[in-house]
Amino acid sequence: MIDKKRYENALAFAAKKHEGQFRIGGLPYITHPVAVAGIVKEKGGDTDAVITALFHDLLEDTDATEEEILSFGNKKILHSVKLLTKQRNYVMKNYVEGIRKDAAAFLVKGADRLHNLRSAVCADTEFKRRYIYETIDWYLDFLSEIPSAVKELAQTLDVPLKDLPFIYEPIEKWKI
Repeated sequence: MIDKKRYENALAFAAKKHEGQFRIGGLPYITHPVAVAGIVKEKGGDTDAVITALFHDLLEDTDATEEEILSFGNKKILHSVKLLTKQRNYVMKNYVEGIRKDAAAFLVKGADRLHNLRSAVCADTEFKRRYIYETIDWYLDFLSEIPSAVKELAQTLDVPLKDLPFIYEPIEKWKI
């Protein structure tokens, strides 16, 4: 069960911090963390995991501070958000390994990746390709829906899926 009051306070804070930011398709940015939180809740995430989803981009994309996140969340949420924040000169292997060690961060990152794959149809071809490759290399096993979302996004490319160099077997075999 999600603590409605904590969720609403966290949502108001995240919405204020993301005010004036927009997604590639033009929607207000807050729609992304809300969608990620919805996926986390659907996957059985608790209140802390759902709030982590609302906050997952705050340190990276806004002027939110660790102290503010702590005041609207707790140490566990702050720890997960910090794991999800790409630091300057980060090493992808270390970034992903850290996320894999934290259940809330792992769930949020999977939901984040899934939502971004589903909404990347409006992005340019080069972005889609980079995102597909990165997903296959690092995030394919984060949620069971990710392989099919990769396939759907790949089908929007100008080069058919079967012609992409990373395809060696049917995508159906990627399912965990």
